[in-house]
Amino acid sequence: MKRFLTAVVRGRMYGLPLLAVTILMTVPPCFAAEGRMRIQLTAFQQTTISSEISANILSMPLKDGATFKAGSLLVAFDCAIIEAQLKKAEAAAEAARSTLKVNKRLSELEALSVLEYEQSVAKAKEAEAELSAMQVAASRCRIKAPFDGRVVKLHADPYQYLTPGKPVMDILDTSRLEVRLLVPSRWLSWLKPGSRFTVQVEELGGRSFPAQVVRVGARIDPLSQTVSLAGEIIGNFSELLPGMSGWAAFGGGTKGGRK
Repeated sequence: MKRFLTAVVRGRMYGLPLLAVTILMTVPPCFAAEGRMRIQLTAFQQTTISSEISANILSMPLKDGATFKAGSLLVAFDCAIIEAQLKKAEAAAEAARSTLKVNKRLSELEALSVLEYEQSVAKAKEAEAELSAMQVAASRCRIKAPFDGRVVKLHADPYQYLTPGKPVMDILDTSRLEVRLLVPSRWLSWLKPGSRFTVQVEELGGRSFPAQVVRVGARIDPLSQTVSLAGEIIGNFSELLPGMSGWAAFGGGTKGGRK
């Protein structure tokens, strides 16, 4: 802000138009040259895996930086008590189903009152509900990967006791990388989802990768006259990592548009 005010005062001192000085100071630093913008690579998906039950960690096969496939085991909890409760619920549900089957036959033969039959129906429904609840609890004893990715950071250790909501690890999706950048709003006349461009990654010595636009921002910044853009790297490149930066080149797009 101070830099902006200083520029205005100097503009008046040297007789420069105030509007011209203002425009000069609000040009965003991401535009190094026409058609070339600063970019940042981000993960398409990232999340923190947390415990949903109170239990000790039995196994954590992956360490920081390890890669995994969707469905791979991330965390296994010691669920001996939950598994025992599940077996008890299964036995109770089976007994309730058997009782209901017998009572239904007796009711058809008019050897059982309507009230007794309805009570057996209710008991069977209650037993099935308890079984479903225990099955859900048992399913939380093992956490599997929701997508292909890598472990970013571990927040817990094997044999540590966790409570519901306690974070276990941070993971991110490396199979798809997004390219985040800002472009001049006037480019919206030709820049659309599907438009191709090239990404040069500084951490890899300026190596170029193909990319395409997937989303255009919902609003234009009134000061810088820029709009946010999200692109996607085309293809799988294991050497690319979230957090890498560089430049996006749209070629001759500013002179008629590259579509």
